[in-house]
Amino acid sequence: MESPPTVTDESHVQRIEESEEFRDLRRSFRSFAFPVTVGFVLWYLLYVLLSSYAPAFMATKVVGHINVALVLGLLQFLSTFVIAAWYARFADRRLDPPAAAIRARFDTATVHAPREAGE
Repeated sequence: MESPPTVTDESHVQRIEESEEFRDLRRSFRSFAFPVTVGFVLWYLLYVLLSSYAPAFMATKVVGHINVALVLGLLQFLSTFVIAAWYARFADRRLDPPAAAIRARFDTATVHAPREAGE
């Protein structure tokens, strides 16, 4: 995977940031990231609060020696992986194509690769 080019002209960056395409891209990212982050944090806080204030409920046996606390704790890990896969799919479909279009549109002579230290 290539590293992104280095932008040497600040006005170039400003033009990109002020473009409608970039604003739409940021809006699309935020419309996914913020609600999912809030939801996950609330889900985690629910787990912590139940562990702190409802120990009898968390100690309830589900099957054998497996209790509610263990099930909810494992679901925390599962939800992390599900969210990561969900985001990867979202980014592949909704973020990467517009980002590539923006990159292609603004790829001009003002974008240069970094110079070698000896130059």
